[in-house]
Amino acid sequence: MQMTRRRIRLGDVAEVVATGEVIETYPDDKPFPSRLVSGIIDSRPIHAVVADHPDSSDDTYVITVYEPDPAEWDAEFRQRLRR
Repeated sequence: MQMTRRRIRLGDVAEVVATGEVIETYPDDKPFPSRLVSGIIDSRPIHAVVADHPDSSDDTYVITVYEPDPAEWDAEFRQRLRR
């Protein structure tokens, strides 16, 4: 439902996960380590936090997907701004 509210399509998420850049990793996340992937879809920045099941290379879980806030990220949406 959140993706619909944010006007992010499932295909957009799949493209970001497949072609985007990993910009942060969270090795201590539970139940599986996760990563933040950044991509551009139709000139729109999209971030996706995803985790891979450690026992299956085919199982990737999407934790959240959002359009990053320009006030919190650099111009390329790859690095958090320090406050």
